[in-house]
Amino acid sequence: MMRRCVSALARRRRPDRTVDTMKAGFQCLVNVSSSIRATDSQRCSSTCATSCATDPDVLSRETSSSSEMLVDSFGRFHNYLRISLTERCNLRCHYCMPAEGVELTPKSELLSHDEIIRIADLFVTSGVNKIRLTGGEPTIRKDIEDICLHLSGLKGLKTLAMTTNGIVLSKKLPKLKQCGLNALNISLDTLVPAKFEFMTRRKGHSKVLESIDAAVELGYSPVKVNCVIMRGINDDEICNFVEWTRHKPINVRFIEFMPFDGNVWNVKKLVPYAEMLDKVRQSYKGVERLQDHPTDTAKNFRIDGHVGTISFITSMTEHFCAGCNRLRLLADGNFKVCLFGPSEVSLREPIRNGVDDAGLKEIIGAAVKRKKAKHAGMFDIAKTANRPMIHIGG
Repeated sequence: MMRRCVSALARRRRPDRTVDTMKAGFQCLVNVSSSIRATDSQRCSSTCATSCATDPDVLSRETSSSSEMLVDSFGRFHNYLRISLTERCNLRCHYCMPAEGVELTPKSELLSHDEIIRIADLFVTSGVNKIRLTGGEPTIRKDIEDICLHLSGLKGLKTLAMTTNGIVLSKKLPKLKQCGLNALNISLDTLVPAKFEFMTRRKGHSKVLESIDAAVELGYSPVKVNCVIMRGINDDEICNFVEWTRHKPINVRFIEFMPFDGNVWNVKKLVPYAEMLDKVRQSYKGVERLQDHPTDTAKNFRIDGHVGTISFITSMTEHFCAGCNRLRLLADGNFKVCLFGPSEVSLREPIRNGVDDAGLKEIIGAAVKRKKAKHAGMFDIAKTANRPMIHIGG
């Protein structure tokens, strides 16, 4: 099977007429929610807001103990690497995979166990202290425990995290924790089993709930629950998820619906952060903004009387590019400096052609230096050729 590069679908631009319609729709959302954002700004001092301007004290580091390879032309230091272990998944979520599926990269063109460890080691010795394993679904990779064991042993790595759909996690989690996995995000977009089957095109809702409970019992704190909100599908469950945090030590993260190749993104499906927050505040008193780290992608909140917390990932309506500290290694060995940017550079090919670590650092450093100050606006993102989320890694 030929390797899928960039499909004609990804290359094809959407008609300007469609974009104009989406812009008009979004402007209506902005008008409705602008007063909500203003109110929120008054309630939250500038010291606890997610960074919207580069803070050199936080985002740049002395390079005596870390590599210049990880610093971009805007002074942002990238200490967080997301590694996609596979393009395969046991679910078929609407926002992640096109209805017709995706053509998978041949196994011979995916990174091997040793190649993953070598690249990760290079990043960690250069200053990366957090690695997140993604997919596809990372838990379906047969050597996942061994990968975790080797990565967790890298000197200088503080956090080894994973984002998973939770379908097979509950059985594997005790061993994964023993192998050094110390942070966890579990995706769950609905609390209704029938809706889960519609959204994922598969069964398994109860298995995800079992995995969340297992993670809590094993001491992961907080267990982060990722929830992509789409209008007319699960936006009526926002407060049900909030209620879930009353007695569970979980952090529910409401994520704005983002455009990727094949997921039929439309502004009408987007529920802006300000609208979601307003729904919460209408139902709950004592919603308090927490102090965010300048590199946080989330706006974090606590609610009086709740054990858990809630957060909002606002990639579409209030981007957080100035504080970005993330880089991505895809399952096929391509290196990506921005989730929404189409630019990629292969690390697999140089490795297999015998490049040494110094040469690999030059390739990585050059890519990081080309990273832009911020990603395009949502409508430009919707028109830009990019991969499906399942190829990029969640």
